[in-house]
Amino acid sequence: MSMTPVETLFTAFNTTADILKEELACTYLEALAETGENMFQGTVLQDELNEVAKKRLEKTYKEIKLDDFSKEDIRKGFQLAILKGMKEHVQPNHQMTPDSVGMFIGYLVSKFIDKKVFTMLDPAIGTGNLLATVLNQQTDKTVDSIGVEIDDLLIRLAFVNANLQKHSVELFNQDSLEPLFVDPADAVICDLPVGYYPNDLRAEDYEVKAAEGHTYSHHMFIEQSTKHVKAGGYLFFMIPNGLFESEQAPLLHEFIKKNLIVQGILQLPASLFKNKQAAKSILILQKNGSEVKAPKQALLAELPKLSDGAAVNRMLNKIDLWFKENKQNEE
Repeated sequence: MSMTPVETLFTAFNTTADILKEELACTYLEALAETGENMFQGTVLQDELNEVAKKRLEKTYKEIKLDDFSKEDIRKGFQLAILKGMKEHVQPNHQMTPDSVGMFIGYLVSKFIDKKVFTMLDPAIGTGNLLATVLNQQTDKTVDSIGVEIDDLLIRLAFVNANLQKHSVELFNQDSLEPLFVDPADAVICDLPVGYYPNDLRAEDYEVKAAEGHTYSHHMFIEQSTKHVKAGGYLFFMIPNGLFESEQAPLLHEFIKKNLIVQGILQLPASLFKNKQAAKSILILQKNGSEVKAPKQALLAELPKLSDGAAVNRMLNKIDLWFKENKQNEE
């Protein structure tokens, strides 16, 4: 049976990562970062390998010509290998954004941002999969991206991911809620890391800080992102459905009312998530600016199951209609 391009790439990433995992006595994900870098450079970069292993790797790398594959195929092949690695040692905050959601955020970015050249920030880039999914849909635009990630291994995977797909991404390995030295972007995308932020001293600098106890990190991410987007810029967040119902919600509400306008909230289908508690929505915000007008009414919708093509098309038509009505309102 012939393999699809995605299967061919996954097999190459997987077999070479397994070889390196053995040889370097490291985890599968560390080996995957190594093999991805080798594949990008077209050579074996590790000196400490035995000859047999080196030859096996070289043979596979010769067979894979990255230019023969689309960016999406490379992304998916690499993502499958990452998912395999994550099953081996799962950390709860490393859940990958579901592909269908990434595609949908990519669609929203292309609808809201009409500039041909723009910059995009992902302050919790993880392995870079959400960013790559969104970038691969901006086919007629030039996008320079910035990603921030505190985890050393995840940012290495994001680096390899961007290189393999030839995306222009500047990466910062740091806590995103510490001061960021990046220019304001035109857009922010983020699958918000949900939980409490342990550093109360740092939280003191935030308007959304809790009166007592730890502050929610997802609230701080919204404030930090707002600081780092241009006036009139858009922010696309994956949020927990109960975002505005927690005991700290009034602080966030106040912050949003003062600095942003809500363009839309799209509830994602519950079937995408393990349980009801984990369900999420996409929140679309726009930073205040001299030209910015609130929409006549925000785009509010429950997205259908993304496998139901007809229902998705009806939803896309509804969104198109909303754009026509609201964008004319602005002009």
